[in-house]
Amino acid sequence: MTAIEQTDAARPRGTRLPRRARRNQLLGAAQEVFVAQGYHAAAMDDIAERAGVSKPVLYQHFPGKLDLYLALLDQHCDALLQSIRTALASTTDNKLRVAATMDAYFSYVQDEGGAFRLVFESDLTNEPAVRERVEKVTLECAEAFGEVIAEDTGLPKDEAMLLGVGLGGLSQVVARYWLSSDSKVDRDKAVELLTSLAWRGIAGFPMHGAEQAQH
Repeated sequence: MTAIEQTDAARPRGTRLPRRARRNQLLGAAQEVFVAQGYHAAAMDDIAERAGVSKPVLYQHFPGKLDLYLALLDQHCDALLQSIRTALASTTDNKLRVAATMDAYFSYVQDEGGAFRLVFESDLTNEPAVRERVEKVTLECAEAFGEVIAEDTGLPKDEAMLLGVGLGGLSQVVARYWLSSDSKVDRDKAVELLTSLAWRGIAGFPMHGAEQAQH
């Protein structure tokens, strides 16, 4: 059950929940408000009302609005990174790996909770703690790509990292455009097209050891 589903299930006032369940419920409510209104326009009153709790209950779990926002950001940055690592580990076929990671980005931005907006479209990137988290997850996703590229091609780490940054950036920018433009291209076709583009580039680098094997 997602945090937002827990919010819906637990919204009526007066219901006592275990601390972890209450925290997840509050995070779900906060996500709805932050995604809909942005950080600056959102108020703790709105979040408490959405969760069906009093403000004192909300403040028992999160001392302030920024703490709540950062907790959500941590949760969804971790989810993105885990989905990329899972996609990369799902197969040893590199073309299928590319397809799986592209699909992971599309799945992430298409999630009905809109959490990707907190990561990729935050109105709070001037806040150092937010910027640090966004940059960190971007770097970690690129590193995940880069590690596989370096291992399979034998490219130096710095060169593989540049390619990893390129693949991650390509994936999330196109996925966000696809969602926001109400494209007539369905998701599977969009992933197929993006995979084809990325694979044509990355496949140009020979597999590590392939050249030696030919001699």
